[in-house]
Amino acid sequence: MRLTVIGCSGSYPGPDAPASSYLVEAESEGRVWRVLLDLGSGALGALQRYGDPLAVDAVFISHLHPDHWFDMSGYYVMRKYHPTGAQPRIPVYAPQGASTRMAEAYGLAANPGMAEEFDFHVHDEGAAVEVGPLRVTVAKVVHPVEAFAIRVAEGDRSFVYSGDTGPAESLVRLAKGSNLLLAEASFREGDPNPADLHLTGKEAGEAATAAGVETLVLTHIPPWHERQSAYEEARPVFEGRLELAECGATYDI
Repeated sequence: MRLTVIGCSGSYPGPDAPASSYLVEAESEGRVWRVLLDLGSGALGALQRYGDPLAVDAVFISHLHPDHWFDMSGYYVMRKYHPTGAQPRIPVYAPQGASTRMAEAYGLAANPGMAEEFDFHVHDEGAAVEVGPLRVTVAKVVHPVEAFAIRVAEGDRSFVYSGDTGPAESLVRLAKGSNLLLAEASFREGDPNPADLHLTGKEAGEAATAAGVETLVLTHIPPWHERQSAYEEARPVFEGRLELAECGATYDI
């Protein structure tokens, strides 16, 4: 499978990147299956550089802060009013309350809201979701709102996306045995960081080492921070392949 970084800016879009969004693609049964992890502010525009958004098979939203889902409003418009006709409902897996939140954001009545375009499902830590050859599981992590890390596997290869989280053993457990950890690194060591909100570069590196992953990709770095500082914090505590997420970067897993 292939992971493509669509948006990687933390908390709001930056000058060079939309907010969080990642595209996963895998071939099976004579076709390409496509899954989106988050669709944050500005990401729908960038997504169109890498393929047809109408060809996505499912969307997984890590949590309901707007930098991780706000462009679902535009995606709703695209699917409902496209000149080729209304598109089939697409599965959307998200925390409890997503359908109501998205309807409110667009000024829609809760019923039907966006339910004629999106088939909403609530994340279930005890269940796996199969999308073609992809197997998706989630684990609740530490954040002020209900938030989930997401693991995507194809056969014996897998990666984990942290979503937004403070240090969490659940993230390490989910990432055990994975090939790549895509981890947020919003905070800097030495700053007066609130507890249970985000990771520093060092904490992301420590999680990757504890999980034994081969590759760590640092993402969700806010535009007000120098991105290189996250790399420099992670490097002493993680010996594997280490990169900063860049829009358009791809990883074959």
